[in-house]
Amino acid sequence: MIGKLPENILQAVLETLPMEFSVVDADDKVLAWNRHETRIFKRPEGVVGKDVHNCHPKKSLDKVELILGEMKEGKRDNASFWIDLPIGPEKQPQKVLIEYFALRDRDGKYLGCLEASQNISKHQAMSGQKRLLD
Repeated sequence: MIGKLPENILQAVLETLPMEFSVVDADDKVLAWNRHETRIFKRPEGVVGKDVHNCHPKKSLDKVELILGEMKEGKRDNASFWIDLPIGPEKQPQKVLIEYFALRDRDGKYLGCLEASQNISKHQAMSGQKRLLD
């Protein structure tokens, strides 16, 4: 990043990003996440400091472990997939994009992983153009 953000501005940026994210360290411990009230994948605050493996359904845990293992080995820097989930009061199926990004220092050392998720249904419905302030 170029420049340095004051803590309050950084916090506002992280809460304003139009996606939810979680950060785990190199030992697979949950460090933090954003947008708790509006999260698709809600977590109790007691998860901070706990093993990330306990935050995923058993049916997807082996895939999460594979992704994290490959990131640690330097074989992978990201993984993307999407699923249909019933979201909102009507529980209508919505397309949710989930992406994992390896966090590395300048020397390439694995620091952890950023997991980002967002409902992309409204983006899929876009067509044509909408210019600034139209």
